[in-house]
Parts: sequence; C-alpha cells; structure tokens
Amino acid sequence: METIVRAACPHDCPDTCAMLVTVQDGVAVKVQGDPAHPFTDGSLCTKVAHYPERTYSPDRLLHPLRRVGPKGKGEFKRIGWDEALDEIAARLKQLAAADPASIMPLNYAGTMGMLQYSSMDRRFFHKLGATQLERTLCSSAGKAGIKATLGGSYGMDPEHYQDSKLIVIWGSNPIASNLHFWSRAQEAKRRGARLVAIDPYRSLTAEKCSQHIALLPGTDGALALGMMHVLIAEGMIDEDYVSKYTLGYEELKQRVKQYSPAWAAQTCGISVEEVVQLARDYGSVKPAAIRLNYGMQRHAGGGIAARTIACLPALVGAWRDPAGGILLTTADNYNFDHAKLERPDLMPTPRPRVINHSRLGEALTAAEPAVRAVIVYNNNPLAVCPDSSKVIAGFSREDLFCVVMDSFLTDTADYADIVLPATTQLEHTDIHKSYGHLYVLANNPAIAPVGESLPNAEVFRRLAARMGFEDECFRDSDDELARQAIGSGHANLAGMDWEALKRDGWKRLALPASFAPFARGGFHTPSRKCEFYSAALKAQGIDPLPFYNPPAELPSSNPQLARKYPLSFLSPPVRNFLNSSFANLPRFRDAEGEPSLELHSADAAPRGIAEGDTVRVYNDRGSFTLKARVNDKPRRGVVVAPSLWWKKFSRDRSNANELTSQRVADLGGAATFYDCLVEVQRIA
Repeated sequence: METIVRAACPHDCPDTCAMLVTVQDGVAVKVQGDPAHPFTDGSLCTKVAHYPERTYSPDRLLHPLRRVGPKGKGEFKRIGWDEALDEIAARLKQLAAADPASIMPLNYAGTMGMLQYSSMDRRFFHKLGATQLERTLCSSAGKAGIKATLGGSYGMDPEHYQDSKLIVIWGSNPIASNLHFWSRAQEAKRRGARLVAIDPYRSLTAEKCSQHIALLPGTDGALALGMMHVLIAEGMIDEDYVSKYTLGYEELKQRVKQYSPAWAAQTCGISVEEVVQLARDYGSVKPAAIRLNYGMQRHAGGGIAARTIACLPALVGAWRDPAGGILLTTADNYNFDHAKLERPDLMPTPRPRVINHSRLGEALTAAEPAVRAVIVYNNNPLAVCPDSSKVIAGFSREDLFCVVMDSFLTDTADYADIVLPATTQLEHTDIHKSYGHLYVLANNPAIAPVGESLPNAEVFRRLAARMGFEDECFRDSDDELARQAIGSGHANLAGMDWEALKRDGWKRLALPASFAPFARGGFHTPSRKCEFYSAALKAQGIDPLPFYNPPAELPSSNPQLARKYPLSFLSPPVRNFLNSSFANLPRFRDAEGEPSLELHSADAAPRGIAEGDTVRVYNDRGSFTLKARVNDKPRRGVVVAPSLWWKKFSRDRSNANELTSQRVADLGGAATFYDCLVEVQRIA
C-alpha cells in the first residue's frame, strides 16, 4: 500500500520546504518538494532530497546507551528507556536540590519545528529553575541590528524578488543555503535584472552574478556608509519617503559626510569606482532589493553593520514596491504564542542566570556556580561552538553529567554519560514557521519511530513525570501544543486551524498577495518609522546613528595581531552539509571529499603552498590540518575552510572551530566566527 504524507523540512535554512513523503508498507521510500507550495515549488536541496538515507542510515541510534569507556571515546552499552530516564531524573533531582542553576539545556537549531525545538523542553527547564541558554550562534547580531532600524525581523516577501531589477546578495551564498530565493533571483536575471554579490569569497553564487564585489571580511557596514555618502551627495534620495516615514535623516546626512567613497574603498579593500557605481545603481534602478544574510554579521561589529545596511531601502524609497526593500528574516511576521508554548511563567523568582551559547567553553570550565549537568538536543556543540579546545575541556570533566539526545553518535555524543535515540522528521509531529517565507507548515509523521527512538517533546514529558512536575501543561499532547502555538489571535494567523494545516500541509499567513510591508511606513519601531536615529540604541549606550564598527581581528583594526597572523579566516557552510547536519552521511562526505583550505595564489606562493598540499592553519587558540586548494576564490589576504566537518571525520579530529573565538558581537551577544586571524604553513 502506498500513501503520500505531508511534511516539512526541519533544518536550519530559510526555505523551510513543504515536503511530500511517499510511504510503501510503512517504509518511507521517497521525499520530494510539494509542487503546490508556492515557495518550495516542487524542489528540494540535494541533502533533503535523500532524506530516507538519513532516517534509515545504518549508523542511526536505535536504543538508549550508557557510557562504559572514557569520555570522548564513544564507548557505550545498551540500556532500556526506563533505566535511562530513571537515572537522568535521579541525577537532576540531586543537583536541583542543591542548586538548579547547575543544570543547563544545550539545544539549538538542528531541528527547528516548534514542538521539538521549543515547547515541552522549555517548560521542563523553566519549571526546574535551570540555567537559561542564550542561543546566539547564528543570527542574533543581525536580528538585533535589523530591529534597531526596522523594529523587528521583518522585510520583503521573498516571492517578489523575481520582479526586482537590481538584487544585491549581501553576505550570502544562496545556491548552498537559500535555494528557492536563488531560483527567483535567476528568474529576475533572465528578465534583465542585475545581480551583485558582496562577499570576500567568490562563492558558487558570486560566480553566477553580474558583478562580484570582494570586500574585506567584516567591512560591510563601511561599504553601506560609503553608499549613503554617494546617494545623499548626488541627490538620489527619495525625499518624500524620507520625510514621511523615517526618523533622523538630517543627523544621518551630517554623519555620512565623513564616510567618503575613498574612505569606504580603502576600508573595504576595493576600488572607489566599485563603491560609487554600486551606490548609483542602487539609487537609480527600481525596484532595488537587498538579500542580506547572516554571513556578514559574524564579527565584532556585525549588529551595527546589519543595522546600517537596513537603512538603505528607506533612503531611496525602495520599500514602495513589493519587489524592493531588504530581507534578512521574516520570522516576526508569524506571531506564534511562544509564551503559551514555552511557559516562562513556570520559572522561579528571581529568574535563573543566563549563559551565552557562544561562550560555552568558558561556561563549562569557569562558570560559578559550576555547570554540573547538560542536556544536549538539536545540537552538536563540540563541532559547532567556537574555541573548541575549551568546549572539549568542559565536556571532558568527570563531574559534568551529560545527556545527549540525537539520531546519531555525534562528536558531542561521544562525551555523553547517557545517549537517547531521537526521531527524525519523518517520525514525529511538528509545526513550523520560517525565516525565509510567509507560510506556516505542518509536519505529519510518515512512519513509526525507527528502533526505540522518541521525539524530544515525548522525552521531556516522561522526564517531567519522573521529576514529579504536576502542572497540567506537562500532559499536553503534540496536537495541543501545535494548537497553542498558532492560538495567539494575531491577525496574521487569522483562519489558521491545526486540523486543516495537517490535512493541507501548509497555509500562508493572512497577508496580502502583493505584500510591500513598509510602502506607507508602518515600521515596527517605537516611532513607527525607519529609525536612522535609534533612541533604543542610545539607551544601551550605543551610538544612535549608523557608524563603522570594525572587526576585532582585521589587519587594519588589529595590526599587532596581524603581524603574527596576517590572514583572515572564514568558515562558511559547504554545499552538502547543513551546519553539522548531514556531515556524517557517506553520500555527502564523499561529495565534499575531505576538509580543505582555499587560498589565493598570492598568499600560497610565498608560503610554498601548492594545490593538494597538506597545510596547518593556526593561531593562539588552536590549529588543524587540511588540504590546500589554490584557486583564487578567496580575495587576497583571506583563506576559506568550507565547513562544518565533524571532528571524527577530519584528518586530526579537529575542525575550523579550533581557531574561532568566544568574543561576542556588538549586538545580540552573537558569535563572531568570521572575525578570526590565522597563519598557514605547509606540512611536508
């Protein structure tokens, strides 16, 4: 018997695809994009198109395990669920009796459905009084910057990019990480649009754009300021839009006089002509759109850079057209009822402490009071967190009780005391929003759980019962949780019904088809205007006007460090992995070959490095070895290690995060993965 089940892709990607799963006699045999879904349009990325290989992998975790060898060796024996949960509950009760803040959740975006990512688990840790985790690894600087200018995570409807005449793809490689936006950008190009990629690296996307501007890492804000200077000096401002719908233009006008095109060009390491022409194109071609992504905000000045770039559409009135404006994330359009879903009211008073995920190594080795238990789910922190040596030191502590819930024995699971087998997306219920489109999606389970695996939400229900938590909310079913998520009553969720959503698979938010969010102002800032001048930033002690906030480890901003480590190091996602997801599966590892470092020939030659050589990349934080690829895709002075490899599949059980720092960005407490200086040497 064959059935088709409606599902949704759960992974950390703006596309959040609607999927159709073909099931024959209880076995999922095919996953495809839903051709009726306007954004997915029938296509999936190469990773998710082979999703049954992940679900039925011979390496799937099928049973609970207890560690029997040293931490890090990955040596376990099988135990039963009751034994595992009883032991976890006993340890947590003992620690909570002394200090519940010694317990910490460690989850992130490996699964982004609201039920498996932020529902019963949040209730559990809130009720427990555990340390709260500030989840900052990916996007928090950019979101905070956009909020200062636009009022939240809002922007263009990405379905309108195909109608744009100029698209600036800023800090993004959508061929690898935003495929369904890229198909619209290609359609726009076929219709005559100009595509400009701004990236220190000639990515697959940059190669296919009309122009590639290869600026120095972390100087994006400087380029935006130089553009503003030209736009204002040459009278390319939409004076009517600015006067009606913006705040602080006169102050901005005075501020940007100091940021000349010559200054911007020198700061960014590009030509004056590139700065001036980009500004003129942006000011004259209509509609003009910017697709901003998170790559450009992973440095010390990343939040202010995103805030500065977000000012550009209002200056030229690009918001007047649905195909004009800017998009970083659509997430705040959804207005899910997170308070009902997560129940922060269960937390004790005073509220528990908060630990920044980006500083996990420091937290696990130096926090007071000490963290004595972590529960890891939707996350592989040993691979993905910065300053890996400190993270490993923390997980190596014999007095740290570690539980990992996952579908595979990750680098982190090798350090666990108890491992619990988690379901994949084909085996559980969930509800999804997106940060790259405007549809709510349902995920129906297509098959029974493989082995003894359980959904995250169910594990936390069972743990709550063992902890003696009697609140009614810990007995809510998955269906009840999903109804609560969309039950806020917000106008954007009008007509949203869970039963209909499960039946149909997806439904667009109650927004106009021709959606130009700020055509007549209506920004979500306190002033309801686009805030060139932000009183909210001033209240935080931050300059209320756009300014250039440089990276901490650029040669121009840190010449002393650069004398020792002269090369800027970037570690963007490889095409066949999704952060650390899929990096363990043979199909995708084989497609990538092995970890590699891409260098410009002008940087390789003086170091005696040739194509295929083994090289060591290092700084004061650590080092790792990989294969050199001399291809001139990075600009001179920049080296690129496409990531993120699991350590156990790398040459020396190391990866790019041996080199990255725990420094955080100017806004949002965000990680600064791309703010990193290194040296490279050939290994004979």
